[in-house]
Amino acid sequence: MTILLSTLNARYTHASLGLRYLLANMGPLKEETRIQEFVIGAKTTDVVEKLLSYEPKVIGFGVYIWNVDETTKVVAMLKRVAPHVTVVLGGPEVSFEPGEQSIVQLADYLVTGWGDVTFPKLCGEIISGPKPLMKIHAGMQPPLPEITMPYALYSDEDIAHRTLYVEASRGCPFKCEFCLSSLDKTAWPFPLDAFLAEMESLHARGARLFKFVDRTFNLNIKTSLKIMQFFLDKLEANPDDPVYAHFELVPDHLPEALKETIAKFPPGALQFEIGIQSFNPEVQALVSRRQDNAKAADNIRWLCTQSHAHLHVDLIAGLPGEDVASFARGFDQLVALKPHEIQFGILKRLRGTPIIRHTEGFGMVFDAYAPYTILATRLIDFRTMQRLVRFARYWDLVANSGRFANTIEHMLGAAPFENFMAFSDWIYTKTDATHRIALERLAKLVAEWLQVTGMGKAEANALLASDYAGRIDVPAEKQAAAVVAPMRQARHLAA
Repeated sequence: MTILLSTLNARYTHASLGLRYLLANMGPLKEETRIQEFVIGAKTTDVVEKLLSYEPKVIGFGVYIWNVDETTKVVAMLKRVAPHVTVVLGGPEVSFEPGEQSIVQLADYLVTGWGDVTFPKLCGEIISGPKPLMKIHAGMQPPLPEITMPYALYSDEDIAHRTLYVEASRGCPFKCEFCLSSLDKTAWPFPLDAFLAEMESLHARGARLFKFVDRTFNLNIKTSLKIMQFFLDKLEANPDDPVYAHFELVPDHLPEALKETIAKFPPGALQFEIGIQSFNPEVQALVSRRQDNAKAADNIRWLCTQSHAHLHVDLIAGLPGEDVASFARGFDQLVALKPHEIQFGILKRLRGTPIIRHTEGFGMVFDAYAPYTILATRLIDFRTMQRLVRFARYWDLVANSGRFANTIEHMLGAAPFENFMAFSDWIYTKTDATHRIALERLAKLVAEWLQVTGMGKAEANALLASDYAGRIDVPAEKQAAAVVAPMRQARHLAA
């Protein structure tokens, strides 16, 4: 094996789309190239031993915010035990500010940005000569029709056990300063017929979970409708073997034609990720986010009441100009719309994003280490930010898990943010932990909190029992019968 493509995925269920793109576009070197994926948390020596077992001449690593620390250790060990192996880096984490990163100093070469064309070219020069003198190579962006699609490289095991990432377009026309896509000039579509032919092939091989990574799936409505019709046709033809598709939507762009199509999907077949991030117009202006809040709210309300789509809506705490009171108002507004999940995110300073321009003016302090989470701002001090971090974690455990659907409504009451923050502060004093809280213990703590806030013990246990979550006075057969989401959707959400 001459060239090895590798990365450390966040979970086994994630299959690297980036590595498969590189392999698909290796040209004459494709037969000498293979993929070897790992999962973060793997022992560094085991990773290095496995990589070297292929006796590669070149190893290319995909480096992301979630794996940069562990990949740095892998590269450092590789250069110690096998200095003859050429290490090439690529990926969003190392494409910006490379001079500050120890992993770049350790590696032999770096490809920044798009690697579909530049990485194969670089490998050819490394192997056949003359070896490049420059360490950093800016990725060339070819027209999308010239890029070979990678979907045939998903293995049968990938199809059976992993989420399949697909993209009908690359790029984004919006300029939200916390997102790397703000650096794109626009969105570029892949040829639609060719893309749908690839989806047809995947489906024929047994693929049923499709996660679109397009930043703006509903930007071009004609394209969106054709892609959604593809899935509707599959659902109609195979109602007992349904597909499941995940799309990221622009929240304030949902014309009637798209609504009509969305309304046709049955339960458990469709998930939308919708980035609200903030409902504060002043904050939106500061981070160059264009959003019609009233229209976005109307669309979320429509999706919740008139469709079977599962809604995952994002808010970000720590944006410049937003204090806790402003965030709380946005959170309460979103809770009132009743999406299935609210992803409470904490701002991260992705390398290369323009959000850094607000650092001094808004007193923004970021962690120096990945994932570069915001620690404090002029409006939110460090201690308060940590309370928000804990709120986000407990919100995932209690609200987003779907295990406490009836109980959470009572817990939130008329002041959702205030009430859940009180619960968050209380449970932290009881556990001194935000992870490794067993479900049964969590349910008992929730029941105890209900009693602390005035509910009787029997009533609290009955409320918990109605969710089949805490095993409190619930027969085993009823616990086993509890279904939070349709099976295929639940499998996707677990990924």
